[in-house]
Amino acid sequence: MTKPETMTPRPDIDAVVEATDVFTQKFDVARKFFQASTRNINHWAQESGISKHVLISIVNCEVDAMSSNGYYAGNAAQEKVALEENHGTVLVRSTLWYEFARKNLNRMKVGPFAIVPQMKVKPVALDAVAEVVAECIDGERQGKAYDVCGPEVMSLWSMTRVLRNKGALPLSVPAPGPAGKAMRQGALVPGPSAETVGPRFDEWFAEGDR
Repeated sequence: MTKPETMTPRPDIDAVVEATDVFTQKFDVARKFFQASTRNINHWAQESGISKHVLISIVNCEVDAMSSNGYYAGNAAQEKVALEENHGTVLVRSTLWYEFARKNLNRMKVGPFAIVPQMKVKPVALDAVAEVVAECIDGERQGKAYDVCGPEVMSLWSMTRVLRNKGALPLSVPAPGPAGKAMRQGALVPGPSAETVGPRFDEWFAEGDR
């Protein structure tokens, strides 16, 4: 992502939404990617006269229990840069999306198997998170940070095992290290202050061909 030298002001744009991602567990790789993404987007927004930057992040990525996981620690570093370098930043921190179960199957294949990390989560529908983002953009929400989650605590395994046409045999495997143990114990489950949005998983699942 290249920084533009100059930009024409864009009064027709109210906000920039950042939802970039990288598939890695290495802290240095994740931090470099996420911080560069945020700095470049902030630069473009400021050059274009756009003050509001809505950053999609992860609930509890900054807690000590997850610090040994490079991906989550990279997200926490991204949040820090976003808040320090743009006072117009709005954080929308989401729990795991329902859609992640399928995505994980597709990218974690090892031969005929697919690895499903053991974790306790309070997942949420992506459409429901998108509604919160839209409300931040149009001014319906005036806050600076929102933690959002779905209505029920469950495991990634329970989300995965009901998927149709899996394409590989799912294997429930404990993620290694302190962060893996923390995920199994619920470190990614938000506290009571998180806002519950969207349908239950079974309701979402019944709505389409999953």
